[in-house]
Amino acid sequence: MKKVHYPQLLVEFGEQSLSTEPISDFQSNPNFLESVLFLTLMPTEAVYALPLVVKVVDTKDFGQQKVVGQANIDVLQPYFCDPWVQGYVPPQVPMLSEKKQHDGAGGLTRTRPARPSPSQDEYEHEVDWWSKFFWATGDNQRALKYKYKDYHTIKVFDCELEAVPDFQGLQDFCETFRLYQELPKADSPVVGEFKGLFRIYPFPENPEGQEPPRQFLILPERDDFPQLCMVRVYVVRGINLQPQDYNGLCDPYVILKLGKTKLGNRDAYLPKTLDPVFGTVFELTCNIPLEKDLEIQLFDFDLFSPDDEIGSTVIDLENRLLSGFGACCGLSKSYFVSGPFRWRDQIRPSYLLERYTKRKGQPPPVFNLEEDSVLYNGEEISLHTFEPEPPTVHGLGPKKERLALYILNTLGLVPEHVETRTLYSKSQPGIDQGKLQIWVDIFPKKLGAPGPPVDINPRKPKRYELRCIIWKTAQVDLVHETFSRERMSDIYVKGWLFGLEKDMQKTDIHYHSLTGEGNFNWRFIFLMDYLAAECVCVQSQKDYIWSLDPTSMKFPARLIIQIWDNDIFSSEGFLGVLELDLTDMPFPARHANQCTLKMMDTDSKQTHFVQYKRFSLFKKKVVTGWWPCQVHSGDKWRLSGKVKMTLEILTDKEALIRPAGRGQSEPNQYPKLHPPPRAGGSLMWLRSPVKNFCFACWKRYRFKIVGLVLLSIVAFMLFKFIYAAPSYLAMTWIKPELRMGPPIKVVNLKPLPGPKNHLSVILPELPAPQD
Repeated sequence: MKKVHYPQLLVEFGEQSLSTEPISDFQSNPNFLESVLFLTLMPTEAVYALPLVVKVVDTKDFGQQKVVGQANIDVLQPYFCDPWVQGYVPPQVPMLSEKKQHDGAGGLTRTRPARPSPSQDEYEHEVDWWSKFFWATGDNQRALKYKYKDYHTIKVFDCELEAVPDFQGLQDFCETFRLYQELPKADSPVVGEFKGLFRIYPFPENPEGQEPPRQFLILPERDDFPQLCMVRVYVVRGINLQPQDYNGLCDPYVILKLGKTKLGNRDAYLPKTLDPVFGTVFELTCNIPLEKDLEIQLFDFDLFSPDDEIGSTVIDLENRLLSGFGACCGLSKSYFVSGPFRWRDQIRPSYLLERYTKRKGQPPPVFNLEEDSVLYNGEEISLHTFEPEPPTVHGLGPKKERLALYILNTLGLVPEHVETRTLYSKSQPGIDQGKLQIWVDIFPKKLGAPGPPVDINPRKPKRYELRCIIWKTAQVDLVHETFSRERMSDIYVKGWLFGLEKDMQKTDIHYHSLTGEGNFNWRFIFLMDYLAAECVCVQSQKDYIWSLDPTSMKFPARLIIQIWDNDIFSSEGFLGVLELDLTDMPFPARHANQCTLKMMDTDSKQTHFVQYKRFSLFKKKVVTGWWPCQVHSGDKWRLSGKVKMTLEILTDKEALIRPAGRGQSEPNQYPKLHPPPRAGGSLMWLRSPVKNFCFACWKRYRFKIVGLVLLSIVAFMLFKFIYAAPSYLAMTWIKPELRMGPPIKVVNLKPLPGPKNHLSVILPELPAPQD
């Protein structure tokens, strides 16, 4: 409302009217001194009732009065009631504060050091607040499976909290009426607001008859206002914002205004998006109702021109504070004293339940901790009715508080939630400019310090190093054909992470493999920014050189290994591929003959085999074994090779402690990789054809070679036999010793004196004379 001096309220109904006392100090306390007014009207029916006119009159310094604004209530049907009806409950307001502080057993939460949380390491691969949010929205791709997720539920409303029918617009005690300078028209400006509530009920015609019970039995005390409160505003994300830039996107950032307080940072804009994820918490202090209208604005960041307003939304904090639905702080599903879902309200559930029963005029709850039950409103409720099995969730609170919280969640109060508010722009009134998902917590400071704020910071990836050692290959397809028609391949291995193809690495070449075996002892090292909560890798890079901000992209954490055949003069041949999801990969085989394509099958029927079970490398850290490579042939995939690898995942700190180089370069350690045992040397290119010829001929023609050698031996022996047989036959048949002459006798003569000459004379030996 514009500046006034001493306002007072004037209520007119036909010819009858009444007014309040002027407010003496409007700037420090805008509430009326008298909270309840009683006006007796003429008997009438609801359908034909005259409109109710509410006027705010300002009294000047010299007694001059002027109507500042007025509101016409034409439809009075919602305000008619019958207090004589059985079970009718008059409107009440919750207690805003307590005059005395209670101890820990009484109800108010004392400020005390938080219990040591075992949750940081245990929850790293499990849940956070975003997991609760994605479970509620049905986005299972970004929420991990968790067996205790029923203890971490949250309600996501697709509209404003005031628009939820169950909460009556949060005006169950105090309704807001807009004030206009004159009779309201389509374009009449709003000059202020009046907060109040009406009840019209029948009154006995006999003045001496029994009067009906009055309404508004319990009202907040005057000392409770203005109420000093701490307000936490959680801005989660924007949805489908209106584009503001020429590229069809915008660079949004958040600005909060409450009274004279303004929060927000222009430099904290999110570039190039229509669905920004803010994950920001704002804390501010205000006096309600002096500072009750919280305005949340979204602006588009521009480098040179003034920033454009995308849209804004306004929240009335006073309605939430006065509402009987507990809109100050939503009720969690479960009570935790530590961990990421610690109880954040000022008051424990047991005291909240006692205060609720007191306001409703019900008997207080009676807890029986020996039997884990509570007697509430004449009904006994056991802990085992909603917790059939004892949970083992870390940080779960006492049984008494869990019982009280379970009852509170059945009373229709505001649960832990995220509301979706529509943004509107002043330049385009009435046109949807997008949605903003937020929630607001209000903590009156008289009730003590609240719990810790919820961590809704956007998920940030963590740097990891993947080390992949390629030891050897086996049974790889052979694609080249030698002159002896024997097949061979020059094998090498490529590897990269999906989405990070620029960091593709490959081994050296194993030449002339005739059996599909290749030895490498080669190390790949890949760096990744891994987001454990969503099981994805995050990469940030600029689209263009002149881009101001990088664009973030998410990829699955997948390792791709390919086997290739090297060729100098023609295109290289593709021999097989292996794709491993690092978060859900099969266990490798210990030996090459146990490695089959069935290992890659995700069929649950195969999970009873050890090698077919699946695991996450980020939890197991290191694994070694054989994996199958496959190639698409025809209409199906077939096995085309096997590769033996060691996969190890390390954090950036672990990688600094245990450094290692790529390939076989220094620092060559963890483990040390030696050159593979291959047939090598400077003349390998010359010796290799002879070796290949001998190996190929023996492998292909070994039976023929053995048969040919045996046949040659037999043929040679037969030839020798045929060649020598005639001579032996002739000697046997002709007897050559009878056809020979007389034997010759050698006589040695002594040399004569003189030159040393030797003379041998051969004389035939004559036969002896016959008689």
